[in-house]
Amino acid sequence: MKIRAFFILILFTQIVSGNAPETRFKSDWDHDALNTALSASYLSSFEKELILEINKLRSNPAKYAKDYIAPLESKYKGKYLYYPGNDPLKTQEGVKALYECIRYLSNHNSLSLVYPSREMTKAAQDHVDDQSRTGKTGHIGSDRSGFRERMERYGKWEKRIAENIAYGGYSARQIIIYLLIDDGIKNRGHRKNFLNPAFSKIGVAAGKHPSFGTMAVMDLAAGFKTK
Repeated sequence: MKIRAFFILILFTQIVSGNAPETRFKSDWDHDALNTALSASYLSSFEKELILEINKLRSNPAKYAKDYIAPLESKYKGKYLYYPGNDPLKTQEGVKALYECIRYLSNHNSLSLVYPSREMTKAAQDHVDDQSRTGKTGHIGSDRSGFRERMERYGKWEKRIAENIAYGGYSARQIIIYLLIDDGIKNRGHRKNFLNPAFSKIGVAAGKHPSFGTMAVMDLAAGFKTK
């Protein structure tokens, strides 16, 4: 049996901000409203899919859990998750992490959407370009930059920022689901980043990685002003 590792990393968020207003959406997915990256020509189709998945999650966490996460219960065999279409993943917590994620999302209010930022995408792309070349992982670049420094190359962030990184992954939805389950991450930091009500801006970049095949960087901010 071929086992593929899927690594997800988080470092920190900075400067706490107030909550954004709650937003309500219809029970069915309204893709026209949720696809805030549709006209962002600087994003690839895959990068747009990542933003769409995040907005589906934020617009209705309980529905996201019911439609996309709960059906994976039957895909666990012991500590192994057999995600459809991908190689088995050896988890640390097994199905209990999935159950905890479902409970959390089922009791979470809907949130405002995130909108793509060209400048924040450049910051995310810098990190993808760097690690695609070096083969390293984590939030620190080969020039010792963190995501704060990378964002500040292109503008001024407001109130709060965060970064989620995924290595490997079969599809945009799988990446978001794995980050939400946050297997082995005690504070469930990736999930908290995606569901932080303060965030309204996102930069996303995806590319190749020498060890894991693919990687995706998702930078989030409460606001962002260009230089």
